[in-house]
Amino acid sequence: MIKRMYDWTLSMAGHPRALWVLAFVAFIESSFFPIPPDLLLIPLILAAPTRAFWIASISVVASVAGGAFGYIIGAFAFETLGQPILTSLSNAESVAEFNDKFNSYGLWAVLVAGVTPFPFKVITIMSGWTGMPFGVFIVSAIAARALRFFAVAALLYYFGTPIRDFIERRLGLVFTLFVVILIAGFFAFRFI
Repeated sequence: MIKRMYDWTLSMAGHPRALWVLAFVAFIESSFFPIPPDLLLIPLILAAPTRAFWIASISVVASVAGGAFGYIIGAFAFETLGQPILTSLSNAESVAEFNDKFNSYGLWAVLVAGVTPFPFKVITIMSGWTGMPFGVFIVSAIAARALRFFAVAALLYYFGTPIRDFIERRLGLVFTLFVVILIAGFFAFRFI
């Protein structure tokens, strides 16, 4: 099933309304869909590099709106919708364990998940479920998603097709390493 969704997402890059499809995929990926919008974002930017930052903007707005929907699922429909979505991605024990950690690092969890390959939908639903202040959630989601999508847009705008392999295979790792270094820096600064 995931393979069919993946193929469908890729095939939409050539659709006449591809930007609408990108917005739709970015929206649903932030709340329940397992395929990241980068699969559409990359070919769309490569096809129209002068519109790279406009395409990234559409991704950010739609992703944050989808994140708000995920937050609502977590806040108001966790048992009926949120929990089944989370347990489809993981087991119930992991969800409960993650909840305990999430409450301690809510803002950072949103920022980290927004730029790394970690499924953003998990964070959006957990944010609503744990009662993270909605304003804090939205601001951190905007910052994280803008960093992620505008970094992809900038790399493709300036380097084009040769950077595609790096983005598809290694950008998640680079963002993850960046976050680890950033957090280590905060801890080092705090204790020095």
